[in-house]
Amino acid sequence: MSSEAGKPGPEAGAAASDRTVVARKAGRAGRITLNRPQALNALDRDMALAIHAALDEWAGDEAVKLVVIDASGEKAFSAGGDIAALYREAIAGRLDPARRFFADEYRMNRAIARYPKPYVAFMDGIVMGGGVGLSAHGSLRVVTERSMVAMPECAIGLVPDVGSTLVLARAPGRLGEYLGLTGFRMGAGDAILSGFADRFMPAAAIPEAVARLQESGDPGAIDNLFAAPPPGELHGRMAAIDRFFAEPDAPAILAALEADGGDFARATAAAIRRGSPLSVAVTLELVRAARAEPAIEAALAREYRYTRRAQLEGDFLEGTRAAVIDKDRNPQWPAGGLEGLSRERVEAMLAPLGADELAF
Repeated sequence: MSSEAGKPGPEAGAAASDRTVVARKAGRAGRITLNRPQALNALDRDMALAIHAALDEWAGDEAVKLVVIDASGEKAFSAGGDIAALYREAIAGRLDPARRFFADEYRMNRAIARYPKPYVAFMDGIVMGGGVGLSAHGSLRVVTERSMVAMPECAIGLVPDVGSTLVLARAPGRLGEYLGLTGFRMGAGDAILSGFADRFMPAAAIPEAVARLQESGDPGAIDNLFAAPPPGELHGRMAAIDRFFAEPDAPAILAALEADGGDFARATAAAIRRGSPLSVAVTLELVRAARAEPAIEAALAREYRYTRRAQLEGDFLEGTRAAVIDKDRNPQWPAGGLEGLSRERVEAMLAPLGADELAF
């Protein structure tokens, strides 16, 4: 995001630069700015709680006509959750911090999805994981030429979460399965095609857009700032994606890809192989479950069953070690791959949690 749009305005107060979330009223808008640019605006529990609290306060405030969320810095809207911090806690034997974070983050995601007022997200820069949860459930999701949108959780032993399995389920054809299993990085055009975003705007126009929204309280006030998005890559691949990803399970998808031998099939199979086999198999289940039961609460509850168990029973610690801690990009997943993964193992990760089920 441009520095002018991304920096907290003077209405935020002198201490704004010290806060990781700057929430304030500006004109007719409730304004939320993620303010942790040195960490690519990675989301932690305190940030999730602060955003949820602001949304709750403004929901009943008649002076606030809409909510606008953006971020400081030009590199990232939000690159996801602060998984390095969760890893350190888990290695020290503390599992509750991650469980509390996921539960509170998901409740915030649900609040966005059910918000009674327009919620406008400027998705400029990197938008991954938790950043998707802060934007994709809004009523107007704006991408720019700098946007890069992805759900790469399988690569770190997690699953697409923050309600993204519902967004994936709503994507055209079998695009949701493809995006979830591969973590494909979408530019603006592909993000709009897949339903993660609505409109394209040049990043240079964001300051003007924010000013109009604050003055008018009307999302329609920025209609003439939108432009046609640059062409994406996915439209021309839809026939192949629909064919391969209609297979009944993850091993069958992988077998079909590897039997094909074409360039797209080979690259897609390699991307799936890089992920945790357990995460890949569960992700497919979650996307298809969300397609069958398209409610945000149900999607989040299913995702929470996995993420609550991921530290002890999943591949989260090894995936995070390889991607974020040691950065060797060489995770040692359990032997056997997708082909050796039992159906019982997948079902166990998604079994109800009893008293620990996610509540809203």
